Amino acid sequence: MTVRNLHHAFVPQSIAVIGASCRPGSVGTVVLDNILKGGFAGDIWAVNPKYIELNGRPCYAAVKDLPAVPDLAVIMTPAVTVPGLIGDLGAKGTRAAVVLSSGLTEQNGLRQKMLDAARPHLLRIIGPNGIGLMLPHANLNAGFFHIAAAPGDIALLSQSGAIAASLIDWAADNGVGFSQVVSLGDMADVDVADCLDLLAGDAKTSAIILYLESILSPRKFMSAARAAARAKPVIAIKPGRHAEAAKAAATHTGALSGADRVVDAALRRAGILRITDLSELFDATETIARFAPLERAQVGIVTNGGGAGVLAVDRLADFGAMLAELSADTLATLDGTLPANWSRANPVDIVGDATPDRYRTAIAAVAADPSVDVILVMNCPTGIASSADAAAAVASLAKDGTIGGKPVLSCWLGGITAREGRQLLQSSGIPSYETPAAAAAAVDYLTRWSRVQKVLQRVPAAAAEASTDRAAALAVFRQAASEKRRVLTEPEAKAVVKAYGIPVSETIVARSAGDVGKATQRLLRDSRKIVTKLLSKSVSHKSDVGGVVLNIETAEGARDAARSIERNLRRHAPDASIDGFAIQPMIERKQAEELILGIGHDAIFGPIILFGTGGVAAEVIDDTAIALPPLDDVLAGGLIDRTRIGRLLAGFRDRKPADRASLIHALKALSQLIVDFPCIVAADINPLLSDGDGVIALDARFEMDPESVERPGPNPALIIRPYPAEWARDMTVRYRTYHVRPIRPADVALYPGFFEQMDKEDMRLRFFSLGKHFSDKLLIRLTQLDYDREMAFVALDRDGNLCGVARIFADPDHETAEYALLVRSDLKGQGLGWKMLRHLLDYAKADNLKRIDGTVLSENSGMLKMCREFGFQLAVDMNDPGIVKVSLDLWRTA
Repeated sequence: MTVRNLHHAFVPQSIAVIGASCRPGSVGTVVLDNILKGGFAGDIWAVNPKYIELNGRPCYAAVKDLPAVPDLAVIMTPAVTVPGLIGDLGAKGTRAAVVLSSGLTEQNGLRQKMLDAARPHLLRIIGPNGIGLMLPHANLNAGFFHIAAAPGDIALLSQSGAIAASLIDWAADNGVGFSQVVSLGDMADVDVADCLDLLAGDAKTSAIILYLESILSPRKFMSAARAAARAKPVIAIKPGRHAEAAKAAATHTGALSGADRVVDAALRRAGILRITDLSELFDATETIARFAPLERAQVGIVTNGGGAGVLAVDRLADFGAMLAELSADTLATLDGTLPANWSRANPVDIVGDATPDRYRTAIAAVAADPSVDVILVMNCPTGIASSADAAAAVASLAKDGTIGGKPVLSCWLGGITAREGRQLLQSSGIPSYETPAAAAAAVDYLTRWSRVQKVLQRVPAAAAEASTDRAAALAVFRQAASEKRRVLTEPEAKAVVKAYGIPVSETIVARSAGDVGKATQRLLRDSRKIVTKLLSKSVSHKSDVGGVVLNIETAEGARDAARSIERNLRRHAPDASIDGFAIQPMIERKQAEELILGIGHDAIFGPIILFGTGGVAAEVIDDTAIALPPLDDVLAGGLIDRTRIGRLLAGFRDRKPADRASLIHALKALSQLIVDFPCIVAADINPLLSDGDGVIALDARFEMDPESVERPGPNPALIIRPYPAEWARDMTVRYRTYHVRPIRPADVALYPGFFEQMDKEDMRLRFFSLGKHFSDKLLIRLTQLDYDREMAFVALDRDGNLCGVARIFADPDHETAEYALLVRSDLKGQGLGWKMLRHLLDYAKADNLKRIDGTVLSENSGMLKMCREFGFQLAVDMNDPGIVKVSLDLWRTA
C-alpha cells in the first residue's frame, strides 16, 4: 500500500483529537491547543470520555458519537487502546490517522493489532511514536511541536521527532517555511516512500528534505525516490556513516542499517543529494531548489576583502571546484575601471572601500566572461562602505538569482552589519551564505546534484550487447551445486569470469605434488616464471594458509613449492582437503595496477558491485567504491572515478593510461553475472591487473547458494529493475516486419525524425498540442524509465527508424496504469497500433496490473474504435464532453 487514502491526511477538512485533555503539560492538552491556535478552518472534534467540554467545545465520549466522519484523527491515548480506536475510526469512515502514542511494538503485539484493525478499512496510519503532522498552508499543527512552522515550499520528512522539531526551530529563526512536516515515527504503515510518492506531484512543494535512520522497503523506496527526484530536488541526511553511529541508529529505530557506502550508492542512484550535517541542510535545499544543476562549475569571485577570497578558494579546492581563468578581455575591462591596487586575478579583489558602482562593474565583467559558470560575490564589513548598499547593487544586476543565466551566490560576512544585506539578497533571489566555506559548499551542491541527476537518468543497456556465454557459466555453477558446494575452486571461478568476457591467466591443474613437474613443462617454455597455488574445495583464501608460491623458475622448484604448500596446509588447517595444485604463468606487467572487483550482498539493498585497489593489502588500504547493479558504461566509469586508484589509472608521469574500456567491460560483466545468476552470494576478482594493454584476472573467488542455481534471471533481489530484454519481439504487419522492444535511453535520438513524420492533427490527438518540437528534458523523460513503474515499447523498421510507441505508467500502488499509443502518421490503419497495444496489455497483465486507463479525445474515432475492440469501457468526462475516459479490467480479459 502506498498513496491510497493518504490524501485524507494531507488535505483534511475535519479532524478528531482523540485523547484531548486540559491537564497542564499533557500531550492531549498541547496537541489540542496547537490545532485550535493554529487557525485550522475545518471542523475540530475532541474525543475523551473524561470530559463533556474542552476549550469551550463539546467533547465526545467515543468515536461513534462524533457528529460526522473526520478526515483525519490524531491519537495520543495509551498504547493498549489504539487498536480498538483504529477499528472504531475505520468503521466510522475515517481513512487516515496520526498515532502519537508510543509502546505499540512487535514484541507486545499491539503494532500488528493496530494494523489488523486498519486493514479492512484501508485506513492509513502515520506513526506511531512520532510527534505529529504539520500542514502550514492549511494552518494545521497536528502534533506536539513546540512552535508552528511558517508556510513555504519545502517538505520535511523525518524519522526523528527531535530532529524535526529542531529543524522547525532553526527554520523559524531564518525565515524558512514548509509545505508539510511529517514526523514518521516508527513507520508501521506510512513510510518515507509513501510520502515521497505524494509529494512528487504536490504543487506546493518545490523541494523535499529527508532525515533517514532506516529504509524499511528498499525497492519501494528506490522507486518512489527516483520518481520524486526526477520532478524536484530531494536532499537527505542519513546518519550511521560510521559503525558506532549505525549501531545507535538501529537501536533508536528498531531497524538494521545497511553499510554506509551502500546507502551512499543507493541515494546517488536515486538522484538524491546526500549531505552529512544539519547545518548544511537548508543551504543545500535553497541552492539546488533555486538553480539548475551545473555539470561544470568554474567560479568567478568578486570580493572587497582578499582574505575572504582566499578562504573561499581553499574550500573550493577541497571540493574539487575550479577557479575560472579570466580572459585577457575581462582583465582589461576590469583594469580600466577598478583602482590600481585591485588583485588583477581571480578572485577579483575590488578593495575594501568598494562602492556599489564598483561592485556592479566588476560583477558584470566577471559574469560576461565565457569561462565563468557561477559567480560568488563576497562582502566584508568596513567603516568606509555600506554592506547593505553593496547588496542592493548586486541585487539590481540579477534576475531570478542569475546574471546572464549564470547562478549568483553571495557571502556577506559578519553579524549585525551583514544582516540587512543578506535580507536584500535573499529577497531578490540570490542565496546568501554566512561563511566562505558555506558558499564554497553551495557550488559543490550544484555540481554533485548534477552528477546524481546524471546517474538517475541512466538505464543500463540490454544484456545482449555484452559478449557472454551464460551456458558455460551455468554449467560451472551446476557442477558445484551437484556436489553441495558453496565455494567454487579457482579454476571454476576463472571459467565463470572468462565466460563473461574477462581475460584470465591460463591455469593447468596437477592432481598431486608429483604431477606438478610435468604440468610446468609447457608453461616454463612460454613463461620465464610460474606460480603454484593450492587447489582445495575447503579453502577459499589460499594466501591465509600459505597456499601460494610465486617466482618459480624450474619444474623442480614447482614440485618443492607444492610440497611446501602441503606442509603449510597441515599446519594451518589440518582438516582441509587438497584437491590438487593450480599452475599458472607468472604475469609480470610492471606498469599495471592491482585492482579488486567484487560482488557482495547488502542486507537492505541486495546485490552490490565493488571496485578499488586490490592485492593482498586491499582491506588495509581500503580504497574502494560501491555501486548498485545493473551498470552501463557511464555508471561503471563513475564507479572507477570515485576511487583514488582511479586517478592513477588515468596515467601519470611516464605511466600510460590504463585501457579504461576493458576495465569498464569487466565491471559490466560482473553486473551482468548478478543479473543472470541469483545464486551468486559473493565474488571477488583479486588481483585484476590493469594497464594500457587491457585487464587480466589472476585470481577469482565465487560463493554461491546451491539451492538457487536453477532460479532464472533477472535476479529478483536487484533493487533497480534491469532492462527487460525478454519483452522484445519481431512483429509482421502487412508484409512489413517491425522489431518491438522496450525503450532505451539512446532512443532519444529517434524522436525528432519520428515527430517530423507526424501530422499536426495526430500530434494534437495524442499530445493535445500542434507542436512537433519538444524540450530535451521531456525527450529524456520519455526515454529514460524506471521499469518498476513504467514501460514503453518502440516499434522499429528494418532501418532502425521509429514507427510507433506504446507506453504505460503505473500508479504507486501498482494496481492501475495509464496508457498511451502513438503510431507514425503514414503507418496508421495498417494494424501496427493494434499489435502494439496487444503487446502492451500482455506486459501489463504479466506485471500484475489490474486495470488500464486512458484519456482519448472524443473526435479520435480510430483510437475509440480500437478501445471497443479490446473491451475497454468508455465514459464521457462529465467535466469536459470532448474527452472520453477509457478503462479495461485486465483480470477480466483473456
